[in-house]
Amino acid sequence: MKRVKDPDLVFMRMALREARKGLGRTSPNPAVGSVVVQDGRVIGRGYHKKAGTPHAEIHALRDAGENAMGATIYVTLEPCNHTGRTPPCTRAILASGIKRVVVGMIDPNPLVAGSGCAFLQSNGIEVRVEVLADECRELNYPFIKHITTGLPWVIMKAGCSLDGRIAAANGQSSWITCAKSRAEVHRIRNRVDAILIGAGTALVDDPSLTTRLKGKKGKDPLRVVLDGKLRLTPGARMLRQQSTAPTWIFCSQQADPAKAAALEKAGAKIIRIDKDQDGCLDLLQVLQFLGASQINSLLVEGGSQVHGSFLRASLVDQVCIFLAPLFLGGDAVPVIDSLRLAGVQEAKRFVTRRIRRFDDDVLIDGLFTSA
Repeated sequence: MKRVKDPDLVFMRMALREARKGLGRTSPNPAVGSVVVQDGRVIGRGYHKKAGTPHAEIHALRDAGENAMGATIYVTLEPCNHTGRTPPCTRAILASGIKRVVVGMIDPNPLVAGSGCAFLQSNGIEVRVEVLADECRELNYPFIKHITTGLPWVIMKAGCSLDGRIAAANGQSSWITCAKSRAEVHRIRNRVDAILIGAGTALVDDPSLTTRLKGKKGKDPLRVVLDGKLRLTPGARMLRQQSTAPTWIFCSQQADPAKAAALEKAGAKIIRIDKDQDGCLDLLQVLQFLGASQINSLLVEGGSQVHGSFLRASLVDQVCIFLAPLFLGGDAVPVIDSLRLAGVQEAKRFVTRRIRRFDDDVLIDGLFTSA
């Protein structure tokens, strides 16, 4: 017997494709997509483009125009029912004459949290929820974590050899992974709000920490450097380049005021925080500051000590490890400096969600959290 495909799944996948167009552009809001369907045909499409601008439903309804009367609207996230920087989407849906609303997932924002669907149902609109909910949640892991905890979603990224080394013994780390892997890293940068490295990596590599995609497209994320003693100099490349993204340097309360002033004059923002019990910068304070600054997602690119510190503190949500087909040996720099484990049972184990290949490299993408 031929299986009948649920049309709601088909159209919600279209809404998800719309939502992905806004990835990396909507913080602190979620990426949301919507389509309007009349008699099995899409008559309107839209996605949320930037915080403070119309939501996905509004774009889709405008695209549909008067034809929205009696139609079904699909939206990956529950329509808002409150006035923020934009009016409530529920009122626009009601005014359009939409008769049915299909929702991917309930909004975890306490200001919404089911009230949008309840309002629509109370006004005679048929509502179906949790359609492709897992896919909708995966799209917005950073938003979900930020709105529920106040902290950004943390992605640990590294490019390493098969024996887990990110640099040769002399510190050289260039060209471990292939060109296609490096291009994928820039696509990841394009979708995150901030990118973080330690002072050691900043001094050795003098990176630009920008997004470099073909056609000069892409968005530079906020650059974050953990530099307890302010060893970075005003001549660092990230402070001398043309980029719309700022550079924030986290240092200790005791860091030299003269060095701080010189870096601020070069354009950096200096943020003083406390040390943890090991005498290192308190990473939770760093994340709390970034979260309060409306940063939904943070890409941690290392180096070895920074990776180890984030893992020891159980502050990593996602890992993106690019494995290259080469060996660098035991004297080379490891991905993480130390986890201080008593045994294998304490290992920091993640769940692999996908494996991708870039020429001869392999990307392992996994989650530490159930999200």
